[in-house]
Amino acid sequence: MTVQDKPFGKVAVLMGGRSSEREISLQSGQGVLQALRARGVDAHPFDPAERDLGELRREGFARCFIALHGRYGEDGTVQGALELLGLPYTGAGVQACSIAIDKIMTKRVWLAEGLPTPRHVFLRQGGHDPQKLQEVVQTLGLPLIVKPAREGSSLGLTKVTQAGELAAAVEAAARLDADVLCEQFIDGEEVTCLVLGAGETAQAQATVRIEAPGGNYDYEHKYLSNDTRYHVPSGLPPQEEARLHALAERAYRVIGCRGWGRLDVMIDRATRQPWLLEINTSPGMTSHSLAPMAARATGLDYEDLCLRLLAEATLDYAEGRA
Repeated sequence: MTVQDKPFGKVAVLMGGRSSEREISLQSGQGVLQALRARGVDAHPFDPAERDLGELRREGFARCFIALHGRYGEDGTVQGALELLGLPYTGAGVQACSIAIDKIMTKRVWLAEGLPTPRHVFLRQGGHDPQKLQEVVQTLGLPLIVKPAREGSSLGLTKVTQAGELAAAVEAAARLDADVLCEQFIDGEEVTCLVLGAGETAQAQATVRIEAPGGNYDYEHKYLSNDTRYHVPSGLPPQEEARLHALAERAYRVIGCRGWGRLDVMIDRATRQPWLLEINTSPGMTSHSLAPMAARATGLDYEDLCLRLLAEATLDYAEGRA
């Protein structure tokens, strides 16, 4: 039986939600919804911010495509609810999502496995006094990056070039998350790598090299501007891309992901060392999004990608479930 012939039943496309990435999620969800319907899937929009998740069972949904981003959608919470409801869902499970949403915890796992990620200082709530900020600069040097520990879409991210800018950058990040990550700045090329599958069969797709104005790949340049350039193929030397794919696959596996995930990486301009930044377990599916761009470069168009992910929807504890 092919993916196209697989009986999916009534499918809920979860979109919107209550996170700061709600608007992006609505765009992703509409794209997925149209793609699934175009392939004959009985798909319906479902916004957890407006409806009780219990309605999924009452209304006869058989599985869910998660197009939610950020808190309450990409952090293990909705995955846990779907586990209790016994409804298979796309993407990573509860534990992998809860680790991946937290940039600090993700770094700890990667570092424990010997994987390269930039040096960092973790500022807990209330740990933003002048002495601590001075220690951050002494530890990481300048420039450095400041961002909330649990946000996506580059929300709250600041590149700090002078010590006097650090307090304002930390305050901006802390408005979105009580925990703030200060990270070593890597001067080089920004790339992203989509990984599909689970376990040892998980495979990296085409690398996308990102060229944003001034090297500033922020929210505006991700979703609103047409000035950012995306290079697929990446233009990297073959051996460098192979090394990057192997790193992305290992980073994906040690977090315990399945279905799909997108790894964001910086390649040091001088040494060509790749540095893992973060992993997204529910990548964007908008017109500007990188995951469908990477899949398309390997012969998997947007609709095919959606069908594949839906076909692989499952549960952490699938045995004996509907």
